[in-house]
Amino acid sequence: MTKGFASRKPDKKAQSQVSPQPLTIPELKTNLSTCFDDIPDPRAERTKLHLLKDILVIALLSTISGGNGWEDMENYGISKLTWLKEFLKLPNGIPSDDTFRRVFERLNPQGFEKILTDFIHHILGLGSPRTIPIDGKTLRGSYDREKGLKNLHLVTA
Repeated sequence: MTKGFASRKPDKKAQSQVSPQPLTIPELKTNLSTCFDDIPDPRAERTKLHLLKDILVIALLSTISGGNGWEDMENYGISKLTWLKEFLKLPNGIPSDDTFRRVFERLNPQGFEKILTDFIHHILGLGSPRTIPIDGKTLRGSYDREKGLKNLHLVTA
């Protein structure tokens, strides 16, 4: 049995790559509260009851947590208010669902995408953007008309 299994020498390339250390919670809070500083606020001055940064951070966290719409963003903010106050100012409390909708209607999507991509790359410790292949399928016949359920959708990355 001594034949057949060659000893594996460590790959020099694998040794030279150092995996990034995960961010601590204070570092994440700091990065999260400063990543949206460069996005211009599209709202009129008289309508700014809430800080743009607060709105964007709550929207991002809500979406990461599985939120699907404006109401979910508001509900997420209300349910996490104590924690959010640790790193957001929230001078007038949590924005309403209509505020989230109005801000995102006026926001420049390309600028927001660039800032968000840079933030994610910074958190993950990526030097340059990587392409992640995504595949999606819809399972035919998985709907239920009586219960009003639509087809199941699978997404793999």
